[in-house]
Amino acid sequence: MKWALLSVWDKTGIVDLARVLVEHDYSILSSGGTGAALAQAGVPYTDVSTYTGSPEMMHGRVKTLHPKIHGGILGRRGIDDAVMQEHGIEPIDLVVVNLYPFEAMRDTGLSLEEMIEYIDIGGPAMVRAAAKNHKYVAVVVESADYSTAADAVRRGGFTAEERLPLAAKAFARTAAYDGAITNYLTGIDRPFPDVLTLQFRNGRELRYGENPHQAAAVYGDAGIAGEQPIQGKQMSYNNYLDVHAAVGLLREFDECAVVIVKHNNPCGVATGESLLPTYIAAREVDPVSAYGSIVAMNREVGEDVARELTGTFVEVVVAPSYTPEALEIMKAKENMRVLRLPSPAVQDEVRSIDGGILVQRTEPYREDWRVVSEREPDAHEMRAMELAWKVCRHTKSNAIIFADENAVIGIGAGQMNRVESAEIAVKKSRKSLAGSVVASDAFLPFPDTMEVAAAAGATALVQPGGSIRDAEVIDAANRLNIAMVFSGVRHFRH
Repeated sequence: MKWALLSVWDKTGIVDLARVLVEHDYSILSSGGTGAALAQAGVPYTDVSTYTGSPEMMHGRVKTLHPKIHGGILGRRGIDDAVMQEHGIEPIDLVVVNLYPFEAMRDTGLSLEEMIEYIDIGGPAMVRAAAKNHKYVAVVVESADYSTAADAVRRGGFTAEERLPLAAKAFARTAAYDGAITNYLTGIDRPFPDVLTLQFRNGRELRYGENPHQAAAVYGDAGIAGEQPIQGKQMSYNNYLDVHAAVGLLREFDECAVVIVKHNNPCGVATGESLLPTYIAAREVDPVSAYGSIVAMNREVGEDVARELTGTFVEVVVAPSYTPEALEIMKAKENMRVLRLPSPAVQDEVRSIDGGILVQRTEPYREDWRVVSEREPDAHEMRAMELAWKVCRHTKSNAIIFADENAVIGIGAGQMNRVESAEIAVKKSRKSLAGSVVASDAFLPFPDTMEVAAAAGATALVQPGGSIRDAEVIDAANRLNIAMVFSGVRHFRH
Protein backbone atom coordinates (compact mmCIF):
# COMPACT_ATOMS: atom_id res chain seq x y z
CA MET A 1 0.00 0.00 0.00
CA LYS A 2 1.33 3.43 -0.97
CA TRP A 3 0.34 6.70 0.65
CA ALA A 4 -0.22 10.13 -0.88
CA LEU A 5 -0.72 13.34 1.06
CA LEU A 6 -2.95 15.93 -0.64
CA SER A 7 -3.22 19.43 0.83
CA VAL A 8 -3.97 22.23 -1.63
CA TRP A 9 -5.38 25.73 -1.51
CA ASP A 10 -6.26 25.70 -5.22
CA LYS A 11 -8.47 22.66 -5.71
CA THR A 12 -8.28 22.71 -9.52
CA GLY A 13 -7.79 19.16 -10.81
CA ILE A 14 -7.16 17.62 -7.39
CA VAL A 15 -10.23 15.36 -7.43
CA ASP A 16 -9.28 13.86 -10.79
CA LEU A 17 -5.76 13.14 -9.55
CA ALA A 18 -7.13 11.63 -6.33
CA ARG A 19 -9.34 9.27 -8.30
CA VAL A 20 -6.33 8.00 -10.26
CA LEU A 21 -4.48 7.45 -6.98
CA VAL A 22 -7.34 5.46 -5.46
CA GLU A 23 -7.72 3.39 -8.63
CA HIS A 24 -4.06 2.38 -8.28
CA ASP A 25 -4.23 1.40 -4.61
CA TYR A 26 -2.97 4.58 -2.99
CA SER A 27 -4.30 5.56 0.40
CA ILE A 28 -4.86 9.31 0.67
CA LEU A 29 -4.16 11.56 3.64
CA SER A 30 -5.88 14.92 3.59
CA SER A 31 -7.56 17.53 5.75
CA GLY A 32 -9.51 20.78 5.78
CA GLY A 33 -10.81 22.12 2.50
CA THR A 34 -9.01 19.50 0.42
CA GLY A 35 -10.58 16.71 2.43
CA ALA A 36 -13.99 18.34 2.06
CA ALA A 37 -13.56 18.49 -1.72
CA LEU A 38 -12.61 14.81 -1.83
CA ALA A 39 -15.52 13.85 0.38
CA GLN A 40 -17.96 15.79 -1.79
CA ALA A 41 -16.64 13.94 -4.85
CA GLY A 42 -16.94 10.58 -3.09
CA VAL A 43 -13.18 9.94 -3.01
CA PRO A 44 -12.14 7.99 0.11
CA TYR A 45 -9.39 9.47 2.26
CA THR A 46 -8.04 9.41 5.79
CA ASP A 47 -8.22 12.65 7.71
CA VAL A 48 -4.83 13.86 8.94
CA SER A 49 -6.14 14.33 12.48
CA THR A 50 -7.45 10.77 12.54
CA TYR A 51 -4.12 9.47 11.31
CA THR A 52 -1.95 11.50 13.71
CA GLY A 53 -4.30 11.26 16.70
CA SER A 54 -3.93 15.02 17.13
CA PRO A 55 -6.76 17.44 16.33
CA GLU A 56 -6.41 20.51 14.15
CA MET A 57 -5.89 23.47 16.44
CA MET A 58 -5.50 27.23 16.45
CA HIS A 59 -8.04 27.59 13.62
CA GLY A 60 -6.03 25.33 11.32
CA ARG A 61 -2.62 26.83 12.01
CA VAL A 62 -1.46 23.46 13.34
CA LYS A 63 -2.61 20.33 11.55
CA THR A 64 0.18 18.74 9.46
CA LEU A 65 3.06 19.79 11.74
CA HIS A 66 3.35 16.34 13.34
CA PRO A 67 6.04 13.61 13.45
CA LYS A 68 3.74 11.07 11.81
CA ILE A 69 3.41 13.40 8.81
CA HIS A 70 6.98 14.64 8.55
CA GLY A 71 8.42 11.28 9.56
CA GLY A 72 6.45 9.68 6.75
CA ILE A 73 7.79 12.24 4.28
CA LEU A 74 11.41 12.35 5.49
CA GLY A 75 11.86 8.66 6.33
CA ARG A 76 14.62 6.97 4.35
CA ARG A 77 13.60 3.58 3.05
CA GLY A 78 15.90 0.86 4.37
CA ILE A 79 17.43 3.21 6.95
CA ASP A 80 14.60 4.60 9.08
CA ASP A 81 12.15 1.69 8.69
CA ALA A 82 12.49 0.44 12.28
CA VAL A 83 11.91 3.90 13.77
CA MET A 84 8.91 4.45 11.52
CA GLN A 85 7.42 1.09 12.47
CA GLU A 86 8.02 1.75 16.17
CA HIS A 87 6.08 5.02 16.02
CA GLY A 88 3.36 3.91 13.63
CA ILE A 89 4.57 6.11 10.80
CA GLU A 90 3.46 5.16 7.30
CA PRO A 91 5.91 6.04 4.48
CA ILE A 92 4.39 8.75 2.29
CA ASP A 93 5.30 8.29 -1.36
CA LEU A 94 3.64 11.33 -2.93
CA VAL A 95 3.08 14.85 -1.57
CA VAL A 96 0.77 17.16 -3.51
CA VAL A 97 0.71 20.64 -2.01
CA ASN A 98 0.08 24.15 -3.24
CA LEU A 99 0.41 27.10 -0.91
CA TYR A 100 -1.77 29.84 0.51
CA PRO A 101 -2.04 32.60 -2.14
CA PHE A 102 0.20 35.16 -0.46
CA GLU A 103 1.35 36.71 -3.76
CA ALA A 104 -2.19 37.08 -5.07
CA MET A 105 -3.41 38.73 -1.86
CA ARG A 106 -0.41 41.06 -1.50
CA ASP A 107 -1.87 43.83 -3.66
CA THR A 108 -5.49 43.62 -2.48
CA GLY A 109 -5.17 46.21 0.27
CA LEU A 110 -5.30 43.83 3.22
CA SER A 111 -3.83 44.90 6.55
CA LEU A 112 -0.62 43.39 7.89
CA GLU A 113 -2.62 41.29 10.36
CA GLU A 114 -4.75 39.91 7.54
CA MET A 115 -1.75 39.25 5.30
CA ILE A 116 0.00 37.31 8.06
CA GLU A 117 -2.78 34.72 7.86
CA TYR A 118 -1.86 34.08 4.22
CA ILE A 119 1.66 33.01 5.20
CA ASP A 120 1.63 29.25 4.84
CA ILE A 121 3.73 27.28 7.35
CA GLY A 122 2.70 23.65 7.07
CA GLY A 123 2.59 23.68 3.27
CA PRO A 124 6.19 24.86 2.69
CA ALA A 125 7.40 22.53 5.47
CA MET A 126 5.88 19.50 3.72
CA VAL A 127 7.09 20.65 0.31
CA ARG A 128 10.66 21.14 1.51
CA ALA A 129 10.66 17.83 3.37
CA ALA A 130 9.43 15.92 0.34
CA ALA A 131 11.88 17.71 -1.98
CA LYS A 132 14.77 16.93 0.36
CA ASN A 133 13.77 13.26 0.40
CA HIS A 134 13.11 13.10 -3.36
CA LYS A 135 15.11 9.88 -3.56
CA TYR A 136 11.99 8.20 -2.18
CA VAL A 137 9.19 10.79 -2.37
CA ALA A 138 7.64 12.63 -5.32
CA VAL A 139 6.43 16.18 -4.69
CA VAL A 140 4.00 18.10 -6.90
CA VAL A 141 3.40 21.81 -6.33
CA GLU A 142 1.59 22.83 -9.52
CA SER A 143 -1.68 21.59 -10.98
CA ALA A 144 0.03 21.69 -14.41
CA ASP A 145 2.01 18.63 -13.26
CA TYR A 146 -1.03 16.58 -12.20
CA SER A 147 -1.25 14.82 -15.55
CA THR A 148 2.44 13.87 -15.32
CA ALA A 149 1.86 12.57 -11.81
CA ALA A 150 -1.19 10.58 -12.92
CA ASP A 151 0.78 9.00 -15.76
CA ALA A 152 3.56 8.02 -13.35
CA VAL A 153 1.05 6.46 -10.96
CA ARG A 154 -0.50 4.46 -13.79
CA ARG A 155 2.96 3.16 -14.73
CA GLY A 156 3.59 1.98 -11.19
CA GLY A 157 5.45 4.92 -9.67
CA PHE A 158 7.84 7.80 -10.26
CA THR A 159 11.34 7.27 -11.56
CA ALA A 160 14.37 9.01 -10.03
CA GLU A 161 14.62 11.04 -13.24
CA GLU A 162 11.07 12.33 -12.64
CA ARG A 163 11.43 12.99 -8.91
CA LEU A 164 14.54 15.20 -9.12
CA PRO A 165 13.10 17.92 -11.39
CA LEU A 166 9.90 17.89 -9.34
CA ALA A 167 12.02 18.48 -6.23
CA ALA A 168 13.89 21.32 -7.93
CA LYS A 169 10.59 22.90 -8.92
CA ALA A 170 9.37 22.53 -5.34
CA PHE A 171 12.39 24.34 -3.89
CA ALA A 172 11.99 27.06 -6.53
CA ARG A 173 8.39 27.49 -5.44
CA THR A 174 9.19 27.81 -1.73
CA ALA A 175 12.05 30.20 -2.57
CA ALA A 176 9.69 32.42 -4.56
CA TYR A 177 7.11 32.22 -1.80
CA ASP A 178 9.58 33.22 0.92
CA GLY A 179 10.95 35.92 -1.37
CA ALA A 180 7.48 37.41 -1.84
CA ILE A 181 6.96 37.46 1.93
CA THR A 182 10.38 39.05 2.48
CA ASN A 183 9.73 41.73 -0.15
CA TYR A 184 6.38 42.49 1.45
CA LEU A 185 7.55 42.67 5.05
CA THR A 186 10.74 44.65 4.33
CA GLY A 187 8.78 46.98 2.06
CA ILE A 188 6.16 48.09 4.58
CA ASP A 189 5.88 51.90 4.61
CA ARG A 190 8.57 52.33 1.94
CA PRO A 191 8.41 52.43 -1.88
CA PHE A 192 10.98 49.64 -2.30
CA PRO A 193 11.80 46.77 0.05
CA ASP A 194 15.00 46.82 2.07
CA VAL A 195 15.77 43.33 0.78
CA LEU A 196 14.71 42.56 -2.79
CA THR A 197 14.27 38.95 -3.89
CA LEU A 198 13.52 38.25 -7.54
CA GLN A 199 12.76 35.02 -9.31
CA PHE A 200 12.25 34.40 -13.00
CA ARG A 201 11.33 31.03 -14.46
CA ASN A 202 11.60 29.38 -17.84
CA GLY A 203 15.36 29.83 -18.21
CA ARG A 204 16.74 29.09 -21.68
CA GLU A 205 20.35 29.22 -22.72
CA LEU A 206 21.06 31.42 -25.74
CA ARG A 207 23.69 30.73 -28.37
CA TYR A 208 25.78 33.62 -27.00
CA GLY A 209 25.44 37.10 -25.53
CA GLU A 210 25.97 40.49 -27.16
CA ASN A 211 29.06 39.00 -28.81
CA PRO A 212 30.08 35.41 -29.60
CA HIS A 213 32.63 35.26 -26.78
CA GLN A 214 29.94 35.99 -24.15
CA ALA A 215 27.54 33.44 -22.61
CA ALA A 216 23.86 34.34 -22.10
CA ALA A 217 20.44 33.05 -21.13
CA VAL A 218 16.92 34.44 -21.01
CA TYR A 219 14.49 33.97 -18.12
CA GLY A 220 10.79 34.68 -17.91
CA ASP A 221 7.48 33.22 -18.95
CA ALA A 222 5.52 36.41 -19.72
CA GLY A 223 5.82 39.35 -22.09
CA ILE A 224 8.72 39.44 -24.50
CA ALA A 225 10.84 37.18 -22.28
CA GLY A 226 8.30 34.37 -22.62
CA GLU A 227 8.08 34.54 -26.41
CA GLN A 228 9.80 32.19 -28.80
CA PRO A 229 9.56 32.29 -32.60
CA ILE A 230 6.64 30.61 -34.28
CA GLN A 231 9.06 30.24 -37.18
CA GLY A 232 12.67 31.12 -37.88
CA LYS A 233 15.90 30.80 -35.92
CA GLN A 234 16.26 30.86 -32.15
CA MET A 235 16.13 34.34 -30.65
CA SER A 236 19.48 35.85 -29.68
CA TYR A 237 20.43 38.05 -26.73
CA ASN A 238 20.46 41.13 -28.96
CA ASN A 239 17.16 40.12 -30.55
CA TYR A 240 15.43 40.11 -27.16
CA LEU A 241 16.87 43.53 -26.29
CA ASP A 242 15.81 45.05 -29.60
CA VAL A 243 12.35 43.48 -29.56
CA HIS A 244 11.87 44.84 -26.04
CA ALA A 245 12.77 48.33 -27.29
CA ALA A 246 10.57 48.07 -30.38
CA VAL A 247 7.51 46.76 -28.57
CA GLY A 248 7.85 49.38 -25.83
CA LEU A 249 7.54 52.13 -28.42
CA LEU A 250 4.88 50.31 -30.46
CA ARG A 251 2.61 50.18 -27.42
CA GLU A 252 2.49 53.99 -27.43
CA PHE A 253 0.19 53.83 -30.46
CA ASP A 254 -3.47 52.85 -30.82
CA GLU A 255 -3.62 53.69 -34.52
CA CYS A 256 -1.95 51.50 -37.14
CA ALA A 257 1.77 51.86 -36.50
CA VAL A 258 5.10 50.32 -37.46
CA VAL A 259 8.30 50.65 -35.42
CA ILE A 260 11.69 49.62 -36.78
CA VAL A 261 14.56 49.26 -34.30
CA LYS A 262 18.28 48.73 -34.73
CA HIS A 263 20.67 48.43 -31.78
CA ASN A 264 18.01 49.48 -29.26
CA ASN A 265 17.13 52.72 -31.07
CA PRO A 266 14.21 53.40 -33.43
CA CYS A 267 15.38 53.99 -36.98
CA GLY A 268 11.91 54.21 -38.50
CA VAL A 269 8.44 54.95 -37.12
CA ALA A 270 5.26 55.65 -39.04
CA THR A 271 1.49 55.62 -38.59
CA GLY A 272 -1.21 55.27 -41.23
CA GLU A 273 -4.52 53.84 -42.30
CA SER A 274 -3.28 50.43 -43.42
CA LEU A 275 -0.24 48.32 -42.66
CA LEU A 276 1.59 48.02 -45.99
CA PRO A 277 2.08 51.74 -46.73
CA THR A 278 2.78 52.34 -43.04
CA TYR A 279 5.56 49.73 -43.06
CA ILE A 280 7.07 51.14 -46.24
CA ALA A 281 6.96 54.68 -44.79
CA ALA A 282 8.71 53.51 -41.61
CA ARG A 283 11.36 51.61 -43.54
CA GLU A 284 12.08 54.56 -45.83
CA VAL A 285 12.95 56.80 -42.87
CA ASP A 286 16.37 55.09 -42.84
CA PRO A 287 16.48 52.08 -45.17
CA VAL A 288 20.19 51.52 -44.60
CA SER A 289 19.68 51.10 -40.85
CA ALA A 290 16.48 49.11 -41.44
CA TYR A 291 18.60 46.37 -43.04
CA GLY A 292 18.88 43.60 -40.44
CA SER A 293 16.46 45.31 -38.06
CA ILE A 294 13.51 44.47 -35.82
CA VAL A 295 10.10 45.31 -37.29
CA ALA A 296 7.19 45.64 -34.85
CA MET A 297 3.61 46.17 -36.05
CA ASN A 298 0.31 46.47 -34.21
CA ARG A 299 -1.96 45.08 -36.94
CA GLU A 300 -2.33 41.62 -38.48
CA VAL A 301 0.24 40.82 -41.16
CA GLY A 302 -1.25 39.71 -44.44
CA GLU A 303 0.19 38.50 -47.75
CA ASP A 304 1.09 41.98 -49.05
CA VAL A 305 3.13 42.91 -45.97
CA ALA A 306 4.73 39.45 -45.82
CA ARG A 307 5.98 39.82 -49.40
CA GLU A 308 7.42 43.23 -48.62
CA LEU A 309 9.14 41.93 -45.49
CA THR A 310 10.75 39.05 -47.34
CA GLY A 311 12.09 41.44 -49.98
CA THR A 312 14.80 42.61 -47.59
CA PHE A 313 16.82 41.37 -44.61
CA VAL A 314 14.79 41.54 -41.38
CA GLU A 315 16.03 39.90 -38.18
CA VAL A 316 12.70 39.69 -36.31
CA VAL A 317 9.09 40.48 -37.12
CA VAL A 318 6.64 41.11 -34.28
CA ALA A 319 2.90 41.46 -34.81
CA PRO A 320 -0.30 40.51 -32.99
CA SER A 321 -1.24 37.92 -35.64
CA TYR A 322 -0.47 36.63 -39.12
CA THR A 323 -2.69 35.17 -41.80
CA PRO A 324 -1.82 31.58 -42.79
CA GLU A 325 -0.86 32.87 -46.23
CA ALA A 326 1.54 35.41 -44.70
CA LEU A 327 3.25 32.74 -42.62
CA GLU A 328 3.64 30.56 -45.67
CA ILE A 329 5.26 33.41 -47.60
CA MET A 330 7.64 34.23 -44.74
CA LYS A 331 8.87 30.65 -44.61
CA ALA A 332 11.02 31.59 -47.59
CA LYS A 333 13.19 33.52 -45.13
CA GLU A 334 14.29 30.59 -42.98
CA ASN A 335 16.35 32.73 -40.62
CA MET A 336 13.77 35.47 -40.08
CA ARG A 337 12.27 35.10 -36.62
CA VAL A 338 8.51 35.61 -36.45
CA LEU A 339 7.00 36.46 -33.06
CA ARG A 340 3.51 37.14 -31.85
CA LEU A 341 3.09 40.43 -29.96
CA PRO A 342 2.48 39.46 -26.32
CA SER A 343 0.46 41.25 -23.68
CA PRO A 344 2.61 43.63 -21.66
CA ALA A 345 4.11 42.39 -18.41
CA VAL A 346 3.86 45.18 -15.83
CA GLN A 347 6.97 45.14 -13.64
CA ASP A 348 9.80 47.26 -12.33
CA GLU A 349 12.79 47.85 -14.59
CA VAL A 350 15.87 46.05 -13.26
CA ARG A 351 19.42 46.61 -14.50
CA SER A 352 22.63 45.12 -13.20
CA ILE A 353 25.59 47.23 -12.13
CA ASP A 354 28.89 46.26 -10.54
CA GLY A 355 27.98 44.67 -7.20
CA GLY A 356 24.22 45.02 -7.42
CA ILE A 357 21.22 46.18 -9.39
CA LEU A 358 19.26 49.35 -10.09
CA VAL A 359 15.48 49.18 -9.86
CA GLN A 360 13.25 51.74 -11.52
CA ARG A 361 9.47 52.10 -11.43
CA THR A 362 7.42 54.30 -13.70
CA GLU A 363 4.26 55.28 -11.87
CA PRO A 364 1.29 56.68 -13.83
CA TYR A 365 1.99 60.31 -14.59
CA ARG A 366 0.50 63.24 -16.48
CA GLU A 367 2.32 65.64 -18.69
CA ASP A 368 1.21 69.25 -18.62
CA TRP A 369 1.83 70.56 -22.11
CA ARG A 370 1.82 74.35 -22.29
CA VAL A 371 2.70 76.71 -25.08
CA VAL A 372 5.50 79.09 -24.02
CA SER A 373 6.16 80.83 -27.34
CA GLU A 374 4.28 83.81 -28.78
CA ARG A 375 3.07 81.71 -31.70
CA GLU A 376 0.65 78.89 -30.96
CA PRO A 377 1.31 75.61 -32.79
CA ASP A 378 -1.38 74.71 -35.30
CA ALA A 379 -3.26 71.39 -35.25
CA HIS A 380 -0.84 69.78 -37.72
CA GLU A 381 2.16 70.77 -35.65
CA MET A 382 0.56 69.49 -32.44
CA ARG A 383 -0.15 66.07 -33.95
CA ALA A 384 3.39 65.89 -35.30
CA MET A 385 4.86 66.87 -31.93
CA GLU A 386 2.80 64.17 -30.21
CA LEU A 387 4.29 61.58 -32.58
CA ALA A 388 7.83 62.91 -32.18
CA TRP A 389 7.47 62.96 -28.40
CA LYS A 390 6.38 59.31 -28.28
CA VAL A 391 9.45 58.31 -30.26
CA CYS A 392 11.68 60.56 -28.16
CA ARG A 393 10.64 58.68 -25.01
CA HIS A 394 12.10 55.48 -26.45
CA THR A 395 15.32 56.80 -28.02
CA LYS A 396 18.70 56.79 -26.29
CA SER A 397 19.74 60.15 -24.85
CA ASN A 398 20.56 62.70 -25.99
CA ALA A 399 17.62 62.32 -28.37
CA ILE A 400 16.39 64.74 -31.02
CA ILE A 401 13.49 63.61 -33.21
CA PHE A 402 12.14 65.34 -36.35
CA ALA A 403 8.68 64.27 -37.49
CA ASP A 404 5.59 65.18 -39.45
CA GLU A 405 2.05 64.05 -38.61
CA ASN A 406 2.52 60.50 -39.85
CA ALA A 407 6.17 59.54 -39.57
CA VAL A 408 9.56 60.27 -38.14
CA ILE A 409 11.78 62.14 -40.59
CA GLY A 410 15.09 62.40 -38.75
CA ILE A 411 16.52 60.70 -35.66
CA GLY A 412 19.54 61.79 -33.66
CA ALA A 413 20.34 59.48 -30.74
CA GLY A 414 22.90 58.65 -28.10
CA GLN A 415 25.17 61.68 -28.44
CA MET A 416 26.97 63.40 -25.60
CA ASN A 417 25.37 66.73 -26.53
CA ARG A 418 22.05 67.41 -28.18
CA VAL A 419 23.41 69.84 -30.77
CA GLU A 420 25.24 66.94 -32.39
CA SER A 421 22.09 64.80 -32.08
CA ALA A 422 20.20 67.51 -33.99
CA GLU A 423 22.91 67.73 -36.64
CA ILE A 424 22.90 63.93 -37.09
CA ALA A 425 19.11 63.91 -37.40
CA VAL A 426 19.27 66.61 -40.09
CA LYS A 427 22.04 64.80 -41.95
CA LYS A 428 20.28 61.43 -41.91
CA SER A 429 16.93 62.77 -43.04
CA ARG A 430 15.92 61.58 -46.52
CA LYS A 431 13.07 64.07 -46.82
CA SER A 432 12.83 67.80 -46.61
CA LEU A 433 12.52 69.01 -43.03
CA ALA A 434 10.59 72.11 -44.09
CA GLY A 435 7.48 72.31 -41.91
CA SER A 436 8.59 69.49 -39.61
CA VAL A 437 8.55 69.52 -35.83
CA VAL A 438 11.20 68.57 -33.28
CA ALA A 439 11.16 66.78 -29.92
CA SER A 440 13.99 66.89 -27.37
CA ASP A 441 14.05 64.35 -24.52
CA ALA A 442 15.48 66.91 -22.07
CA PHE A 443 15.44 70.69 -21.75
CA LEU A 444 17.47 72.89 -24.08
CA PRO A 445 20.14 74.63 -22.00
CA PHE A 446 20.94 76.96 -24.90
CA PRO A 447 19.16 78.04 -28.11
CA ASP A 448 21.76 76.29 -30.33
CA THR A 449 19.87 73.02 -30.82
CA MET A 450 16.72 74.90 -31.80
CA GLU A 451 18.71 77.07 -34.18
CA VAL A 452 19.98 73.95 -35.96
CA ALA A 453 16.40 72.66 -36.20
CA ALA A 454 15.02 75.97 -37.46
CA ALA A 455 17.74 76.25 -40.09
CA ALA A 456 16.70 72.81 -41.35
CA GLY A 457 13.08 73.96 -41.69
CA ALA A 458 11.42 72.90 -38.42
CA THR A 459 8.55 75.13 -37.28
CA ALA A 460 7.66 73.76 -33.84
CA LEU A 461 9.47 72.14 -30.93
CA VAL A 462 8.48 70.24 -27.78
CA GLN A 463 10.84 69.89 -24.83
CA PRO A 464 10.45 69.40 -21.05
CA GLY A 465 11.56 72.92 -20.07
CA GLY A 466 13.14 73.64 -16.71
CA SER A 467 16.49 75.12 -17.71
CA ILE A 468 17.82 78.20 -15.92
CA ARG A 469 18.04 79.70 -19.43
CA ASP A 470 14.42 78.93 -20.43
CA ALA A 471 13.75 82.63 -20.98
CA GLU A 472 16.70 82.88 -23.38
CA VAL A 473 15.50 79.83 -25.31
CA ILE A 474 11.93 81.15 -25.46
CA ASP A 475 13.19 84.49 -26.81
CA ALA A 476 15.09 82.62 -29.50
CA ALA A 477 11.96 80.65 -30.40
CA ASN A 478 10.02 83.86 -30.83
CA ARG A 479 12.82 85.37 -32.95
CA LEU A 480 12.82 82.26 -35.17
CA ASN A 481 8.99 82.06 -35.26
CA ILE A 482 9.13 78.61 -33.67
CA ALA A 483 6.06 77.41 -31.79
CA MET A 484 7.42 75.88 -28.59
CA VAL A 485 5.73 73.64 -26.04
CA PHE A 486 6.99 72.62 -22.62
CA SER A 487 5.88 69.12 -21.60
CA GLY A 488 7.08 69.36 -17.99
CA VAL A 489 8.48 65.79 -18.03
CA ARG A 490 12.01 64.68 -18.99
CA HIS A 491 12.59 61.36 -20.77
CA PHE A 492 16.25 60.43 -20.47
CA ARG A 493 17.02 56.89 -21.62
CA HIS A 494 20.44 55.51 -20.81
